[in-house]
Amino acid sequence: MTPAEAATIILGHCQPILPERRPLHDALDTVLAEDVTSPIDLPAWDNSAMDGYAVRSADLKESATELDVIETIPAGQFPQRALGEGQAARIFTGAPLPQGADTVIRQEDAAPGGSNGKVTIQVAPGANKNVRRRGEDIRKGAVVLPAGTSLGPAQLGVLASIACDAPLVHRPARVAFMGSGDEIADLDQKREILAGKKVASSNSYTLDASIRRAGAEPRNLGIARDSKESLREHLRGAAGADLLVTTAGVSVGEHDLMRDVLQELGGELKLWRIAMRPGAPVGFGLLAGIPWIGLPGNPVSTMVTFELFARPAIRRLQGHALPFRRTVPVRVREQITLGPRLRHYLRAIVEEGQARLTGPQGSGILTSMALANALLIVPADMPTVPRGTELQALMLDDPQHVAEPPY
Repeated sequence: MTPAEAATIILGHCQPILPERRPLHDALDTVLAEDVTSPIDLPAWDNSAMDGYAVRSADLKESATELDVIETIPAGQFPQRALGEGQAARIFTGAPLPQGADTVIRQEDAAPGGSNGKVTIQVAPGANKNVRRRGEDIRKGAVVLPAGTSLGPAQLGVLASIACDAPLVHRPARVAFMGSGDEIADLDQKREILAGKKVASSNSYTLDASIRRAGAEPRNLGIARDSKESLREHLRGAAGADLLVTTAGVSVGEHDLMRDVLQELGGELKLWRIAMRPGAPVGFGLLAGIPWIGLPGNPVSTMVTFELFARPAIRRLQGHALPFRRTVPVRVREQITLGPRLRHYLRAIVEEGQARLTGPQGSGILTSMALANALLIVPADMPTVPRGTELQALMLDDPQHVAEPPY
């Protein structure tokens, strides 16, 4: 099975989480589940774009114009009088224009007349200047933000401006994750790790961070031992999650027990192994209705397969219409020689349309991911890649996404 075929199967079993209304301050990075229409015009009235004087353009002359100031209108208050011929109102930014006014003169272009209640307009900008018209930003009844919009700071501000205090959104996905292996230890066993008796569970930290970066809520189920009993005990902790992600135990060794345990627990397997490197031993299925993605245990394989399969699944669960990272064309700056005829995802640095590898590409060399900003995709029919070849690179931490797997 190709990676794109596997991704399509996985996302086909991941439906957006049922929406809920969330307080606006708690909706950052969620996705709207319905169109939001405005109940008001915005601005709600014609108002001043700056501090100055509201005037009638018909009163202005090419030379200096003296007008009577009939009132002062600060922001937050409404005018009490309409402007007549030869009259002006002192006005401040955001304050509503008085009836009859069509222009605001900047205070820098006017000279107040002291205690005599007059102002001299020294520069006449023309009609309809420095005025924000009613509804010029948003019209009442217009769709302000459509369903599927991801709510960033600007979008939250727009919703606040129309008093939408509880938008209907897809909540963040709850993603349970766990590792397995007798040799793996968390950092509370620091002494054994530094003594070379245990291997640090770097996957626990990269997965937790990757899940958070995808906008979801991680639930660490811990590290299971290489026994069916331990695996079953840890898997029970996934109850109530929207997605289950495991690492290790999905290959073909005698200690790779995940597949057997899942089937014994009533799980339904949908795929097992993908034609790619790193990360061929990837599994997917359903456990008590929860989508399960089994990632390989090698640190680089874990991160690469999370990017290709788990991250898009999380985005689909959270209502994103575009779940996949995009690819961009790049030129290879060095000759690359590969082994098996598999689709390869090489850790690379992409700059100005050119790609170079981060160094050794072994699946246990986690520093190759720490240095990379892209995964260089080498098709299975290219065991050797000459310098200058054009390939596609999957950009990491790229805000642009696409609807279909481009890899």
